[in-house]
Amino acid sequence: MGYLVLGIASSALVSVVMRLSGKKASSEMGMLAVNYVVCCLMAALYTDFSGFSWTMEGLPLVAGLSAINGVFYLAGFVLLKWNITRNGVVLPATFQKLGVLVPTLLSMVVFGESLQPMQAIGILAALAAIILLQGGGEKKQAGSMLGLVLLLIGGGAGDAMSKVYEEVAPAALKDQFLLFTFAVALILCVVLCLVKKQRVGLWDLIFGVCIGVPNYFSARFLLLSLSQVPAVVAFPSFSAGTIILVALIGVLLFKEQLNRRKLIALGLVVGALVLLNL
Repeated sequence: MGYLVLGIASSALVSVVMRLSGKKASSEMGMLAVNYVVCCLMAALYTDFSGFSWTMEGLPLVAGLSAINGVFYLAGFVLLKWNITRNGVVLPATFQKLGVLVPTLLSMVVFGESLQPMQAIGILAALAAIILLQGGGEKKQAGSMLGLVLLLIGGGAGDAMSKVYEEVAPAALKDQFLLFTFAVALILCVVLCLVKKQRVGLWDLIFGVCIGVPNYFSARFLLLSLSQVPAVVAFPSFSAGTIILVALIGVLLFKEQLNRRKLIALGLVVGALVLLNL
């Protein structure tokens, strides 16, 4: 459970730093590229290359899953940054974590994981809280709503790849999976930087580093938690915990307003976390 708590804290920190970067960073792609450089370096530090060979059994599968995951990671980050600049920090974090539906349903339908009755109630409470938290009467433009929905799908697809890896790929190559994932995301990000002719400024470098460290640990801790906690518990807990932490930081640090509807939703999140861990 400790890995899950650390993953939640890291995930929330990513959203907070992205919000702080809004008025300082001049190159979105440049900042994300620096972020992925840091992630690659961190992943390399944690990867044991002793005995590693490009002919190792299962490596082609790991490389393929990493390539897909890298695309999801970059798309999710671009969508998260785009939504944060338009909708604040609470709503994008909420919609991103609503993507918990994707890996949770995948775990039950494809991999046959079962739920205890109280855990099922906890998941329903978490999903109800997430939906309630994104409401509150604010009118969003069609473009903003589409971006939030795409963020939901992208966030869920990225998390689902961790579960797919846990089920079908060699556990011994888990660190290589993360390293290859971030490397693919970095390559794609550099290509976009070149296409858009974006340069990396000082603030892009600073915020890229500040995002990269928690971004790596968020992915690492979530992946590690899946070996300790069933996915149908880990993903909803990860999502709900991140939401409530980001919401509290949004209120305290960024003075974002939480009305009665959203406060009730946060109460449901707390209850859901308790039920999920019974």
